[in-house]
Amino acid sequence: MTQHNAVRIFEEKKVRTVWDDEQEKWYFSVVDIVSALTQSNNPQIYWRVLKKRLIEEGNETVTNCNGLKMLAPDGKMRKTDVVDMEQAFRLIQSIPSPKAEPFKLWMAHVAAERINQIQDPELSINQALSDYRRLGYSENWINQRLKSIEIRKDLTDEWKAHNVKEGLQFATLTDIIYQAWAGMTAKEYKRFKGLKKENLRDNMSNEELVLNMLAELSATSISKVKDPQSFKENMECAAEGGDVARVAKETLESKTGKPVVTQKSAKEMIIGYKDNNAAAEEI
Repeated sequence: MTQHNAVRIFEEKKVRTVWDDEQEKWYFSVVDIVSALTQSNNPQIYWRVLKKRLIEEGNETVTNCNGLKMLAPDGKMRKTDVVDMEQAFRLIQSIPSPKAEPFKLWMAHVAAERINQIQDPELSINQALSDYRRLGYSENWINQRLKSIEIRKDLTDEWKAHNVKEGLQFATLTDIIYQAWAGMTAKEYKRFKGLKKENLRDNMSNEELVLNMLAELSATSISKVKDPQSFKENMECAAEGGDVARVAKETLESKTGKPVVTQKSAKEMIIGYKDNNAAAEEI
């Protein structure tokens, strides 16, 4: 397990966190969450009592609670209970504190929005458009990103039709596609761009996004023609789809003299969009 320690500030209270590269998750110190949300003079005892009550209630948050070493106030690395994001939200719901109420209201609002989006998928699309615009993405990039979602959906539907299981098998085929055209698995690609929980496709340039779309579209088309009957045959279709995009990538790079796959993240791309727009307005 490769870990990276960090500290988050919540209402002037420090919350120690650890990023796990393998799980691709943030873990948060339970004692620090308790300290931030309660008026307890001894959050360790508060957590001990709360933990006992939650165990008696059969709360799975406590059952699945991990222990990781974090930097203690005395400067030493000491083992402490931690939770991931989902578990942290569940824990907050169990803390009777005025400071926890805004979180509880926000979680209820998010849950209601999600239920509405499931009932009416168009709401999800509208929300995505709004979020991308608010973050500063260009309209051109947004259009490409929405198209990439459609192409990805076609590919996963094709996989399901050929008995590919969601989860590990989906991830394996996706890695094969990335490896074929970009030379990296999805996890390696994210590390290359310095990403953690951020979505990889949300941090691709137009060129990267289009080539990944080409790879996935090609994999879908090849699968429909070859009608793979085994997972191995699905792997071959995925590799061939990625290879189509690899040829296009190498051709583009030979014409421009520039690499297509870059370390630029969304933040850097958005700054570039703004600079280009500002320059255009001055002309």
